[in-house]
Amino acid sequence: MFSGSIPALVTPFRNGAFDEAAYRAFVDWQIAEGSTGLVPCGTTGESATMSIEEHDHIVKVCVEQAAGRAPVIAGCGSNDTMVALEHMRHAEAAGADAALVVLPYYNRPNQAGVLAHYRYLAENSRLPIVVYNVPGRTVTDITVETLAELSALPTVIGIKDASGKAERVTAQRLACGPAFCQLSGNDDMALGFNAMGGVGCISVTANVAPGLCAQFQGACASNDWKGALALQDRLFPLHVALFTDASPGPVKYALSRLRPEMPTDLRLPMTWPGEASRAAVDAALAHAGLI
Repeated sequence: MFSGSIPALVTPFRNGAFDEAAYRAFVDWQIAEGSTGLVPCGTTGESATMSIEEHDHIVKVCVEQAAGRAPVIAGCGSNDTMVALEHMRHAEAAGADAALVVLPYYNRPNQAGVLAHYRYLAENSRLPIVVYNVPGRTVTDITVETLAELSALPTVIGIKDASGKAERVTAQRLACGPAFCQLSGNDDMALGFNAMGGVGCISVTANVAPGLCAQFQGACASNDWKGALALQDRLFPLHVALFTDASPGPVKYALSRLRPEMPTDLRLPMTWPGEASRAAVDAALAHAGLI
């Protein structure tokens, strides 16, 4: 259902408030540059600092502006199953194509709890679910065996895998079947991820370099591994630089260089990246030919 370069969209804030006009323009630019899907209200979108009402409004705006030109995978995760379900119901009503649901964080459920969380959501919403595994943020991990059980549910259709464990791609394909959609959650690992059976990336870098990321994913999809490697080498310093300070600070700094008309305020507790991070981003943007 989903493939290619799918940006985990940053959220433009101006004086602390969501800038809807800037967001709509950003969605248009992403689609024009070749992004094949959109993820509003993910981690990169600073969803952790949004009220439920604001979160659901931003998803609705994204769906409206995409207007069917690219599918929308709405960030719907929470460590409270009922809050996640509320987000899913709002996203479905708004017309989103799927929900990106992160493993419950802070609570640290065991595998039985992980299964129960996703089963409850699947049983109480018709919206397709993309499981988001990012143990570096949540502490909780999902085993291949648990994911295989979930993949048997008709609405659990894929995973955004930010585990950092490349071997998971093959193990999950064998356990969940070739139709189960595997998307990388790490830009720097996307080349190997795709070579092992992945079909795309939910990307931070695509916020900044959507055209290059779309070209990279297109090369992978057409088995042009030589071309994909050349693009990987061009983008790799940027993949690294965007995490040289707390995300999304570096990516918002990068956007301030490339799209100065877009507000790039951060909400506390996130702050502007430090001098060394900004220098790394500048060098990476130059290496990629973006400035």
